[in-house]
Amino acid sequence: MTDFWTASGFSLLARDADNHLAVTPDFLRAYLLRPEMRPPDEACDAERTLHAALLDDPARPVPDPLLDGMADADARDNWRVWLAFRDRLLAAGTLEGCYIRLFREGARGVPGLFVDQLVHAILRGILDGTPSGLRARAGELFFREQTVSVEEGRVRLADTETVEMMAASGGFGSLGRLVVEAGTAPRSVELDILDETNHPLYWARDSRHDTVLDITFAAAGLDALARVLEAWVAHFLGVAVSIQPVQSIRDDRWVWHVGLDGAATAILNDLYNGAEVGEERLAQVLALFRLDFADPAAMRPDLAGRPVYLGLAMTQGRRLKLKPQNLLVNLPLAAVA
Repeated sequence: MTDFWTASGFSLLARDADNHLAVTPDFLRAYLLRPEMRPPDEACDAERTLHAALLDDPARPVPDPLLDGMADADARDNWRVWLAFRDRLLAAGTLEGCYIRLFREGARGVPGLFVDQLVHAILRGILDGTPSGLRARAGELFFREQTVSVEEGRVRLADTETVEMMAASGGFGSLGRLVVEAGTAPRSVELDILDETNHPLYWARDSRHDTVLDITFAAAGLDALARVLEAWVAHFLGVAVSIQPVQSIRDDRWVWHVGLDGAATAILNDLYNGAEVGEERLAQVLALFRLDFADPAAMRPDLAGRPVYLGLAMTQGRRLKLKPQNLLVNLPLAAVA
């Protein structure tokens, strides 16, 4: 199987007895080697000394006086943020443990970028060995914002960062930007839409984020997303669930739902509570799913055997930012895993 998502840091991690990803010195060291963490040319001796010491031992304690001795206030703040995150990782022992604690105990002070990086690595481990480029592309929704296109009944997702880059440059890098700035419209750039026949092309382009996922109802891309969501729940919570796309929620006994993003949460809450939801807001809903527990005993006793409905929706600006943590902390479990 071709390796993929090499930037996730997955190769620097080790699996523990529960098949979770144990924090390693090399994984922490990779953060320190990022350009943002390397002391700039004008950095003071205190910052350079700290950086060198942490490269040698990424888990070493860093007393406050050492940070206070840095000349640059922004550098002090940045180091405190990263060290606090590092300490969360070390305390949890695994990436999964750190991630779930962030949302059960509070993620205050942890930048969203760090959270997305955790998801990137964890999901790389979950998808290790998958033969499906569609599932890998669907996995990108968990940690990369998407731009939504709805045309002729098809719902398609493209990577927002890639779309914005192409909009700025016409898809041709620095040359394209010059053309755009000169007022000349470059020829359009087409992104490949993955399907069940061409999905292997993803493996050679995973780092480019230049493929499109079709999540129209009954499309292979939507099924791929459902399978990744199932694997996400099983990996973290140890329960088997079946997730199937549905076109609508027609259930007089609708008792539980989970929005997979902020917009979907608000819309489903209003629908459940009987509030008026206009056509414009309903049009933001991109997909609905029915989740069933393989073992009803894994659910709260008062809800055992009932389906859980999931929703996916775009913002008014046609953006989609999945919140995969919602599926872990908001399911009606009999006991917290």
